[in-house]
Order: sequence, then structure tokens, then C-alpha cells
Amino acid sequence: MLVDDASDDPGLPAGLLRQEKLQAELIVPLRAKGAITGTLCVANRRPRAFLPEEVELLTAIGAQIGIALENTNLYRQEQMMAVQYRSIFDNTTEAIWLHNLSGDILKVNRAVTKLTGYDTDELTRMNIAQFLPEEGLAIVRETQRKLLRSEVQAGEPYDQRVIRKDRSEVLVRVGSSPIYENGQLVGFQQIATDVTKERLMQENLRFYIEAVTKAQEEERKRIARELHDETAQQLIALSRQLDDFSNHSKRLSAEDVEVLNTWRQRLKDALQGVRLFSRDLRPPMIDDLGLIPALEWLTGQISSESSMEVDLRVAGVQRRLTPETELLLFRIVQEALNNARRHAQASAVEVSVEFDQGAVNVMIKDNGKGFRLPESVADLSRSGRLGLMGMEERARLLGADLSIKSEPGHGTTIRVKTPV
Repeated sequence: MLVDDASDDPGLPAGLLRQEKLQAELIVPLRAKGAITGTLCVANRRPRAFLPEEVELLTAIGAQIGIALENTNLYRQEQMMAVQYRSIFDNTTEAIWLHNLSGDILKVNRAVTKLTGYDTDELTRMNIAQFLPEEGLAIVRETQRKLLRSEVQAGEPYDQRVIRKDRSEVLVRVGSSPIYENGQLVGFQQIATDVTKERLMQENLRFYIEAVTKAQEEERKRIARELHDETAQQLIALSRQLDDFSNHSKRLSAEDVEVLNTWRQRLKDALQGVRLFSRDLRPPMIDDLGLIPALEWLTGQISSESSMEVDLRVAGVQRRLTPETELLLFRIVQEALNNARRHAQASAVEVSVEFDQGAVNVMIKDNGKGFRLPESVADLSRSGRLGLMGMEERARLLGADLSIKSEPGHGTTIRVKTPV
């Protein structure tokens, strides 16, 4: 903007211009990234004409000042962000340390001192090998190798043990990320969370579930044995007494004989029910013959007693597993088949057992009505799916991976991968 005589312009404010008796003015914008951030004004107390070279020069100066001011603002913002980051870094409850490619620690926050028992000065003179066990160092090297090959994502958690200054140990969950400067790898950042108490609670819960499961199985075995040895024998004896009474009584009318025959048939049905219930509680072949014969019996029983067709397929070299593993896998399959029959209204179920070198893979797939999976396992109990919750607990006892896939109208598939 060029102003020949600002003192006589009624549109300009009266203040500084009239006090200084300014007349000729040249005003150029301060620009940064295509936006106007301010103005630069050159004024004279006498009338004068600004040359094109002067206009061009002042415009260029205004552009440089605009860029300089923008850079200053950016620098201030970076300083503020650095202060904020430092505050977050120092005050977060997660332990964060940075180390170079040799493992020498470069920087730590306060949580690391609490985790390890060393103070900041001690830690910044240490190498990670001084508070990680040998196997822990191997895990770190393998994780870093996978990070650089993009085989795992930055921050993907893994468990690690840390040796404290007092030689006690804590279990941490660590996420690792590479640090680059000018495109060159210079080190790694580790973010660790102490999960010692959490893991202890998980172990206590696992022991509790294991104890409850063992108690349930022992109770089932006891009841099955009593049903077989006592109740069934009593029914057999009573049936024989009815036979003897019927065969040796000459004065029975036709109606009496019919009543006795009805009682005999009811006793026979009751005896059959007791035997089936006893086998359902604790199939004897699971202890004597193993998992596959027990599953053959189970799938055969369900196919013969219901309209649901169950197909059992076995692949790989069959072998006996530990009694606990065989029993828990049997219960998972039994619960899945019961769910398919009672709730999913399936007409066909495929059960497959595959023996691999280091694992046993079990799949139960039905063509039932399916259901919408909850967001977490904890929601299974709240939604009334206690059978699925029981499968999850049994899989946890085995150290197995259990996955459930289901959609309304598309059936349900349950997979269990058990290490052996």
C-alpha cells in the first residue's frame, strides 16, 4: 500500500500518525506459508514517491521477516512441546529407558528408578545387561532383530524379567521401538509396565480354577462310581426279584402280570438311564483307552440319541497325552457338542483332532444358528454363555489357544491348539 499524504486522509486513525506528522507511507505484508501474519510500514514526515526498487526491496524484507517470525513461533512451540514431553516422560507410571545399539543406557525416567531400585546417575552409567538376565538379553536381541526386519510392530508387547538392585526380580511387559537420527538407527526406546502382581493374581486364579476343576472331576468320578456300583446294582437286584416273583407265583391274574411287566420295563429303563448318566459323568474309556476312543464313544452316542449327525475325523500320528490334557480336551468337545445340540439347533457337526509335532489341534464346527460374539471373554458370563466360559477356563488350564468364530445364521467354529 502506497500513501502519499497520510496526515490529510480522513480514513486513517488520528493517534500516532498525526502525532509524528507522518505523510508518505509504504506498507507491505509479512508473509509465511502463503498467509499474511502482519505488516511492515516505512514512513516519512515529508511527501515523497517510493521507487519500484524500494517497493520490491521492502516486500522482500517483509517476506523474510514473516518467515523469521513463523520460525520463531515454531521454535517456541517445539520448546513447549519438549517441556510437555519431558513432564510426561518423567511423571508417567510406565518405566521408560533409552539405550544405544550397544545397550548403554542414555536416558531414564523416574519410574525406572522405582522399578529397578537404582538411581538415575547409576542407571545412566549402566548397560541393560546389568539388570536383565541372560535369557532376557536374548529376548531383547531377537525382538530388535524382528523390529528392524518389520516382522513385529513397534511397541508390540512381550514379557521380560528385570533384576533389581537388591537382586530380587520383577516381571514386566515391554514394548520396544527403534530410535532414528537423520535416517540412521542409533538405539531403542523401551516402555515397561510392572505386571508382577497381575501375573501373581493370574497364577492364583489359575490354581483356583485348576483345584475347582479337579474337585468337580473327582466328584463326578465318585458319583459315577456310586451310580454304577450301588444304584445300578440295586436296580438289577430289584429287577431279578420281580422276575423271580413273576415266574414262581401261580395265582397272578393277567392284570397282575401286566402290571409286573410294566414295572419290569420301567426298572429296565431306569437302569439304562443310570448307566448312561454314569457314563456321561465320567466315561470309563477316557481313563482306560484315552482321548480318541472317548470321543468316538461320545460322538456315536450323540448321533444315535439325537437328530444331529456328528462326524469325527482324526489326522496325524495318534498318541496318548497326559490324563489332565485328555480329560480337559474331552470336556471342551463335550460342552461344544452339547451347545450345538441344545442351543444352536445344529443338524450336523464336524469334530476334527489333528496330532502335530508339538501340539494337538481340535476343531468343532456346526451348522447351527450361530450368535454374535461379545467384545471380551468376560462378557460371556454376563450374556449367559457359561458353557463357552467353561471352555475358556479349561483351555487356560491347558495353556492352549482357544478361538471362537460365530455369526448369526452361519454356525459356530471352535478351535483349540494345545501344546504338548
